[in-house]
Amino acid sequence: MRLITARHLLALALTALSLSACVSRTEVPMSAGLSEDDDAYCRRTAGTAGSPEYVACRKDRDVQRGDAVTRADKKQRDLGEWMLNHPN
Repeated sequence: MRLITARHLLALALTALSLSACVSRTEVPMSAGLSEDDDAYCRRTAGTAGSPEYVACRKDRDVQRGDAVTRADKKQRDLGEWMLNHPN
């Protein structure tokens, strides 16, 4: 009985680790240079919230963030494909 419980706990732990990796896929990579809060950055560089410069700054940050996530996803897919094609 105790052996079955240990196996179940091990399987549960492995499943939780696998799922936690999937959750972090949508996070912006640290190498993107976008770790600072967008609002604080745009207020400092473009002025008050609601101004045309502020709105443009926020849009630019959104585009940069999306591009960083896209690049990270592509790198992950490329790595997975390479690993499938080179099993040695």
